[in-house]
Amino acid sequence: MKIHVRYFASLREALGPGETVELDGAATLGTLRDALLARGGRHAEALARTRAVRCALNQVMADESAAVPDGAEVAFFPPVTGG
Repeated sequence: MKIHVRYFASLREALGPGETVELDGAATLGTLRDALLARGGRHAEALARTRAVRCALNQVMADESAAVPDGAEVAFFPPVTGG
Protein backbone atom coordinates (compact mmCIF):
# COMPACT_ATOMS: atom_id res chain seq x y z
CA MET A 1 0.00 0.00 0.00
CA LYS A 2 1.16 3.55 -0.74
CA ILE A 3 0.93 6.27 1.90
CA HIS A 4 1.69 9.92 1.32
CA VAL A 5 3.63 11.28 4.30
CA ARG A 6 4.04 14.99 4.99
CA TYR A 7 6.28 16.59 7.61
CA PHE A 8 5.81 19.98 9.26
CA ALA A 9 7.81 22.46 11.36
CA SER A 10 11.07 21.01 12.76
CA LEU A 11 10.33 17.60 11.21
CA ARG A 12 10.14 19.24 7.79
CA GLU A 13 13.51 20.89 8.42
CA ALA A 14 15.02 17.50 9.28
CA LEU A 15 13.27 15.27 6.72
CA GLY A 16 12.00 17.52 3.93
CA PRO A 17 8.42 18.26 2.93
CA GLY A 18 7.30 14.68 2.52
CA GLU A 19 7.58 11.35 0.75
CA THR A 20 5.58 8.39 -0.45
CA VAL A 21 6.01 5.26 1.66
CA GLU A 22 5.11 1.73 0.58
CA LEU A 23 4.09 -0.76 3.28
CA ASP A 24 3.05 -4.39 3.04
CA GLY A 25 -0.25 -5.29 4.67
CA ALA A 26 -2.36 -3.44 7.20
CA ALA A 27 -0.88 -0.43 8.95
CA THR A 28 -1.62 1.96 11.77
CA LEU A 29 -0.05 5.35 12.34
CA GLY A 30 2.16 3.67 14.95
CA THR A 31 3.41 0.95 12.59
CA LEU A 32 4.06 3.60 9.93
CA ARG A 33 6.12 5.61 12.42
CA ASP A 34 8.00 2.44 13.39
CA ALA A 35 8.74 1.69 9.72
CA LEU A 36 10.13 5.20 9.29
CA LEU A 37 12.18 4.84 12.49
CA ALA A 38 13.65 1.59 11.17
CA ARG A 39 15.25 3.53 8.32
CA GLY A 40 17.70 4.92 10.87
CA GLY A 41 19.62 8.15 10.38
CA ARG A 42 17.58 11.35 10.19
CA HIS A 43 14.26 9.48 10.41
CA ALA A 44 15.29 7.71 13.63
CA GLU A 45 16.43 10.97 15.18
CA ALA A 46 13.47 13.15 14.11
CA LEU A 47 10.72 10.59 14.86
CA ALA A 48 12.31 8.97 17.95
CA ARG A 49 9.87 7.55 20.47
CA THR A 50 11.40 9.85 23.10
CA ARG A 51 10.16 12.87 21.09
CA ALA A 52 6.61 14.16 21.18
CA VAL A 53 5.15 13.86 17.68
CA ARG A 54 1.53 14.49 16.68
CA CYS A 55 -0.19 12.73 13.76
CA ALA A 56 -2.98 13.55 11.36
CA LEU A 57 -4.69 11.09 9.04
CA ASN A 58 -6.31 12.62 5.95
CA GLN A 59 -6.14 16.05 7.65
CA VAL A 60 -7.83 14.89 10.88
CA MET A 61 -5.91 14.56 14.15
CA ALA A 62 -5.51 10.91 15.13
CA ASP A 63 -3.60 8.76 17.60
CA GLU A 64 -1.15 6.06 16.62
CA SER A 65 -3.75 3.28 16.84
CA ALA A 66 -5.67 4.69 13.84
CA ALA A 67 -5.76 2.38 10.80
CA VAL A 68 -4.13 3.83 7.68
CA PRO A 69 -5.90 3.00 4.40
CA ASP A 70 -4.12 2.72 1.06
CA GLY A 71 -3.56 6.13 -0.52
CA ALA A 72 -3.95 8.00 2.77
CA GLU A 73 -2.21 11.26 3.58
CA VAL A 74 -0.41 11.18 6.93
CA ALA A 75 1.15 14.24 8.55
CA PHE A 76 3.70 14.24 11.35
CA PHE A 77 4.49 17.39 13.32
CA PRO A 78 5.68 18.50 16.76
CA PRO A 79 2.99 19.34 19.35
CA VAL A 80 3.59 23.08 18.95
CA THR A 81 4.12 24.67 15.54
CA GLY A 82 4.47 28.27 14.55
CA GLY A 83 2.41 29.99 11.95
